[in-house]
Amino acid sequence: MEWVIDSGAVDETRALLASVLARFQAAWESAGAPPNLAEFLPHRPESRRLALIELIKVDLEYRWIRYDFPKRLAEYRAEFDELRSGSLPPDLAYEEFHALRRSGFALDISALPTEAAATEWAERDYRSTLIARPQAQHALEGIEVGDRVDDFDLLVELGSGAFARVFLARQRSMQRLVAVKISQNHGTESETLAQLDHEHIVRVFDQRLLSDQELKLLYMQYLPGGTLSKVLALVRSREPGERDGGLLLEAVDSAMRDKGGLIPGESLTRAAMPERSWPETVAWLGSRLARALDYAADNGVLHRDIKPANVLLTADGSPKLADFNISFSQHVAGTSPLAYFGGSLAYMSPEQLAACHPRLLETAEALDGRSDIYALGVVLWELLTGRRPFDDESLAGDSESSLERMLRLRRHEIDPRHLDELPPDCPATLRRVLLKCLAPDREDRWPDGAALAQQLELCLDQRARDLVDPPESNWRARVGPWSLLALITVASLVGDVLGMAYVNLHNHPLFALWFTPEERARLQVVGNAMALVATPAAIAVANYLCRRAFIVWRGLRRGRTYESAELSRARRDTLKNGDRVALLAFAWWVLAAAVSAIALVVYTGLPPGRIVNLVATLLVSGAIAVAYPFFVVTFFVVRCFYPRLLTHGETAEDRQALRALSRRCTGYLAVAVAIPLVGVISSLIFLNAEEVSLVLIPIYGLCVAGVLGFLGDYWLFRRTEADLRAFERAVSK
Repeated sequence: MEWVIDSGAVDETRALLASVLARFQAAWESAGAPPNLAEFLPHRPESRRLALIELIKVDLEYRWIRYDFPKRLAEYRAEFDELRSGSLPPDLAYEEFHALRRSGFALDISALPTEAAATEWAERDYRSTLIARPQAQHALEGIEVGDRVDDFDLLVELGSGAFARVFLARQRSMQRLVAVKISQNHGTESETLAQLDHEHIVRVFDQRLLSDQELKLLYMQYLPGGTLSKVLALVRSREPGERDGGLLLEAVDSAMRDKGGLIPGESLTRAAMPERSWPETVAWLGSRLARALDYAADNGVLHRDIKPANVLLTADGSPKLADFNISFSQHVAGTSPLAYFGGSLAYMSPEQLAACHPRLLETAEALDGRSDIYALGVVLWELLTGRRPFDDESLAGDSESSLERMLRLRRHEIDPRHLDELPPDCPATLRRVLLKCLAPDREDRWPDGAALAQQLELCLDQRARDLVDPPESNWRARVGPWSLLALITVASLVGDVLGMAYVNLHNHPLFALWFTPEERARLQVVGNAMALVATPAAIAVANYLCRRAFIVWRGLRRGRTYESAELSRARRDTLKNGDRVALLAFAWWVLAAAVSAIALVVYTGLPPGRIVNLVATLLVSGAIAVAYPFFVVTFFVVRCFYPRLLTHGETAEDRQALRALSRRCTGYLAVAVAIPLVGVISSLIFLNAEEVSLVLIPIYGLCVAGVLGFLGDYWLFRRTEADLRAFERAVSK
């Protein structure tokens, strides 16, 4: 397994800080009086301000707590040019507050520039924000493979950084292999991870404190598959056409061989991996990490350092999020978003980069889960293409001007040149999802990890993603919200026309036989009135009942935002539009049958049996108006309209609605297959031979049309079922 704590310029900077602080601390100890702080500042301009901040933190502790040489931040600011412009770093204010408080100094919170933060600090225990602790650093460097540290025999060094080292170790008391991270005793990683129990977050067993060395020992489950950094290196060595899901297993197996491990046997996960394309594999990894971020956010934890080196892999390639060393948890006492704030600049969101800039007003306190979503988007893009979607300098972030350039790049949409780097087999859905992750404004990103995970799951099902993001040349890509109302109107009208055609063909010869001209004229007036009034009313009511999906869809196209619950209601509402059209049509024919029965009784002396026969033909027409429009509307709703709403928000609640629609489709198909049989029975039951001869042609026509209609409905049913199954797979957790 390949563990990496930090790398490159970050390690070099931290090592420099450790050396500077060690010399400054030694000078304090030997003299017992304040050394000249300026003499310990490095010559490199890009490091001076950070070193000055860290030196002041140590100086505050010695001046206020260990000795009696008080000095306030305002005095440091007047003395050093590096602190005069912009606001003071929040971590310095935090350290001064607690230095005064721990020394017994009576502090007036209202006098501080950040009264709200000070109130919060007063309610929590103090935790040092020092980046480097010199004594602990010396002890850390002295640890070797083969040593026994507490309950652990250190077997292999898995990785190291400036302030932590990770070993494969055997825990003597439990006789098991674990990963042991030995670091300086600061940060709240162990307390944070102790709150989290998720299949895609590294499980921490416990921690031990080595107080005499100022070290902390954190032991956790050992994951033999390496990190995403090794996968990324392999991606960069292959052409896009040579990448597929097998590449992930290749990286995992290579990491296991490097550590002397055995390649595991086949599992369902490993067996499925080579069948996936590389974009599908990236989406698979991303969906699981997004679930982990959502779980952490639900428990009040922000990671704040998402990068390939902090994603570990199991033997079957499943990812697990690790290294919460600079995370922030709302539920760990004594922590603040300002404490241990940092991270890997290359993967930071614009707002997190701004919080790192010494001259900008943004702070770590303002960050939320959407910052982690941005960082995950950068990681997934890099896995997909082999490079990040920004033209960063080789030493990005080493100076204020470099940091400002990184900010400018991330505050704009992704350059089209980088879009061209996406592999040819990248689904349009994955491209859309990643671009939304990387939106410069966090309000435009996915609201939480659950929504992101659902969208990435869509990428894993070819049918579902083709429905949600059709090719631009496909007619479905040009369908707009007004098409929904047009479809409902036309389907309702056609269903009524088909029903009326059957009624007229069936009943016209019988009317001529049974009624006088005066009776026929009265009945014609009733029929015309029903057609002119009830049909438009039914269409209007159907459109009104189906309005929610139309309004939300049109609002989304105009840039409006909706809560996840409102989007979920609109999607489920859309799936019921076919039922509304069908049931309203049937209600119209039931009303027509009731009005016709009353008219026959009032205006004619027709026997009850013949009245029942005529009413039955109206109900058969109602069945016609139910079965055929339902499948037409449902087919287009599922294929064209529902997918448009599926690109927004979290969709897990849709699963039951999709299953319910599938069951209803089966019921409507039964109605379609029964129409010819019911029509024949209702036409013959109360008629004599002469009357039957008059309606044979309409009966034959109903049978032939019914069979053809059933075949059409069955064709639509099969395709709708396949679409529903695809969506159900995609929205399942």
